[in-house]
Amino acid sequence: MKRSSEKYILTKQIDWEELGGGVSRKMLGYDNQIMMVLVKFEKAALGSPHSHFHTQTTYCVEGKFEFEIDGEKQILSAGDGVYIEPNLLHSAVCLEEGMLIDTFSPVREDFLNGDGVSYFGDKD
Repeated sequence: MKRSSEKYILTKQIDWEELGGGVSRKMLGYDNQIMMVLVKFEKAALGSPHSHFHTQTTYCVEGKFEFEIDGEKQILSAGDGVYIEPNLLHSAVCLEEGMLIDTFSPVREDFLNGDGVSYFGDKD
């Protein structure tokens, strides 16, 4: 079954989905194979350690974040990015209020079902 988002995603027309803990998101586009999500963090908000079978890349739009991937920590600022292999334990702490763009392959079904829990702690 093919499904996908609209062709044009106008972020000013999309409400933020509040996930709790100072984190919210907007879906930027998806189909069965890929998903892109804008994620907004308040200072000190935490993306708890978690893993999932999806490949993930993340681009730091603004702010400052401390990422930890498979036990290795790195500070990211605007313009930096990360690549996360499937099933690696990873987390992020927001050091300065900011936004990330997360891209996943395949699509995060749990996100489409309105479940933010796996993003913030449970292992898929």
